[in-house]
Amino acid sequence: MIAGDDNGVKAMGFCKWLLWSAVLVLSAGVQLAEATVVDKTTRIDGSTVQYEVVLPNGYDASRAYPAILAFGPGPQTADLDQRIVATTFRHEAERRGYIVVMPAAPEGQLFFQGGERIIPAFLRQILASYKIKDSKFRAAGLSNGGISAFEVASLYPQYFVSITAFPGYLLFPTAAHIAAISRMCIHMFVGQHDELGFDKPMQQEAVEFRARGMPLTYRVEEGQGHRIETLSGPGAARLFDQFDQDQRGCVTDR
Repeated sequence: MIAGDDNGVKAMGFCKWLLWSAVLVLSAGVQLAEATVVDKTTRIDGSTVQYEVVLPNGYDASRAYPAILAFGPGPQTADLDQRIVATTFRHEAERRGYIVVMPAAPEGQLFFQGGERIIPAFLRQILASYKIKDSKFRAAGLSNGGISAFEVASLYPQYFVSITAFPGYLLFPTAAHIAAISRMCIHMFVGQHDELGFDKPMQQEAVEFRARGMPLTYRVEEGQGHRIETLSGPGAARLFDQFDQDQRGCVTDR
């Protein structure tokens, strides 16, 4: 380039701009590929629904993955769901190849107090967006989320293969509700010192389910309260061990 050639300077500047733009685009693409937890929002039946999606490491949109529909405790808000995803579901789901979907309660309605109405339309959206193995989910949750998992699976059994509550139980154990989940793999965990009293209805239902010959595992976590710390962090692997087993067939601890 000849010194003083303004056009040459401008051309070189433009080339550098193109180079840096390409680097930024590629960097953004890498970040997008590595972002395995996505915050999303949708509208269903006039309600805004916020939800978290965890994708497996190396996610391939052309492949079908096993999926978990998870429910949070307490008010089931989006910020609380984010914490539960981080402490309980994310690591093992990414590592083992699961898609996890965790919706927040629509308009503050818990998923056993009216919020469950959005589930069929919501799951149809998820199935249209992701390839889910056999178009079935594992319902899972803790506390209010465990109750929600039982409620939703009993109302819409066509979408579910298993229920995992840690803790949680079937809030309305009618004959119809029990029959709806009778062929699902069921896993119930409760803390030895559950201060909210979940242990009594859970024990009663475990006896009822076993009497009916339903596939059930029931665990009392020694030294634990309502919040079962032994099933979060590294302990979450125990939940996923059961999810893995359920793909091969239900087990029972009778």
